[in-house]
Amino acid sequence: MGNRPLRIVALGGGTGLSTLLRGLKRYAPHQAPGTAISREGISAERPRLRDLTAVVTVTDDGGSSGRLRKEFNILPPGDIRNCLVALSEDEALLSRIFQYRFSGGSGLEGHNFGNLFVTALTAVTGDFAEAVRESSKILATRGNIFPSTIANVQLEAEMNDGSTVFGETNITASKLRIVRLRMVPEDAKPLPETLDAIAKADIITIGPGSLFTSLVPNLLVHGIPEAIAVSKAVKVYICNLMTQANESLGLTAADHIRKLYEHAGAPIFDYALVNTAAISEPLQARYALEGASRIVVDRAAIEALGVRCVPGNFVAEGDVVRHATDRVALELLKLANVRTPLEE
Repeated sequence: MGNRPLRIVALGGGTGLSTLLRGLKRYAPHQAPGTAISREGISAERPRLRDLTAVVTVTDDGGSSGRLRKEFNILPPGDIRNCLVALSEDEALLSRIFQYRFSGGSGLEGHNFGNLFVTALTAVTGDFAEAVRESSKILATRGNIFPSTIANVQLEAEMNDGSTVFGETNITASKLRIVRLRMVPEDAKPLPETLDAIAKADIITIGPGSLFTSLVPNLLVHGIPEAIAVSKAVKVYICNLMTQANESLGLTAADHIRKLYEHAGAPIFDYALVNTAAISEPLQARYALEGASRIVVDRAAIEALGVRCVPGNFVAEGDVVRHATDRVALELLKLANVRTPLEE
């Protein structure tokens, strides 16, 4: 593997994106306020990143984010906040404060300090993207974080009975299957910085994350899928470990890719990272209570789509299953210097 400093763009939302960023940030420099970029802790022998950029979906309309969105007419800060903390120094008191959730207090209960902070900065700066940039400086994050769009967007889903469900919370709560997702308004555009990062990227990742509410929304922003399609970067789909109620029950790994292609309007992946390691029976039984199960890795179907499978042990077990962020990050960096993977 070469030691050329790499540029990575990671698209997603929810806990999946922040989990991935925790693994990648150890290879990335950070910019402390008012200083030059520091490469402390990044040795010359191991892979290193020149830039790490997260592009985060902004369609959440529930919980603390949803309340702030309605009351202050701002974009939902929750997924952005999780990425800010993930790219910060985790042991720092400030990053723990950002995740603090108020358990009482009139009007404060259920709100998260980081959400309130980003809301206040948006009011002060008059610009949500600027508030995110300033928050990054305060937390000295190792990377850039951009909302997928600064338009006030909502999701609209066509369900398998022909009905339409509006709003992410309602879509997630529905017992029907999602057939097609749309963004309202449909002409939402990305930040110029996002398109620039995609154009310069060595590797672009999508996933892990909820298929329809974390991954697809990024591909509904006009200009993002087009930029990914023409980018010369190595493009990797990081497949989820388990199916998810109301989003992906019964969908195989190849089905996930097909759905992403349908919404992107183009084939956009070179590789798919898929977990083939065992998951403990007790955890599988716990997921089965919600109707969820391990995602079937149908390798032949994936490769029939022109996507190369990268199987491996990418699972970490706790109360839930999560991606083993360090192993995923290393696998991505191994792929990052491959320029034309499907022409080999």
